[in-house]
Amino acid sequence: MGRFLIIAGLVLLLLGALVQYAPGLFGWFGRLPGDIRIEGERGRVFIPLTSMILISIVATVLINLFRR
Repeated sequence: MGRFLIIAGLVLLLLGALVQYAPGLFGWFGRLPGDIRIEGERGRVFIPLTSMILISIVATVLINLFRR
């Protein structure tokens, strides 16, 4: 469990550094087909269905690779 938390922390640190110093790399995220955006006069709603499915698949693959 401790090893997993350390690896997860390092991955989050790397991802945070990438988002901070190279924001153009993730410009596509949140704009995938299947992400729902509803904009009206009184507000906006954003439901990132496809983006969350993609994150789930990548996380599942990574977790399964590290558990073996």
